[in-house]
Amino acid sequence: MKIFVTAKPNRKEEKVKKISENVFEVWVKEPPQEGRANEAIIGVLSKYFGIPKSQVKMISGHKSRQKVFEV
Repeated sequence: MKIFVTAKPNRKEEKVKKISENVFEVWVKEPPQEGRANEAIIGVLSKYFGIPKSQVKMISGHKSRQKVFEV
């Protein structure tokens, strides 16, 4: 399924906030440099959905706060 994510990097905690059926806000501690925040988002989403990281794939938004993932 495709989900739409708003990235919130440089936060004090890591969490997933469900906005609607397939729209989420993901807070991560990592800064948005060299893809570190993207990797952290993949890790947080994999924990939230209870699946391995390899099952979470970023489709678009590599350099944007608005991202699309395939879960």
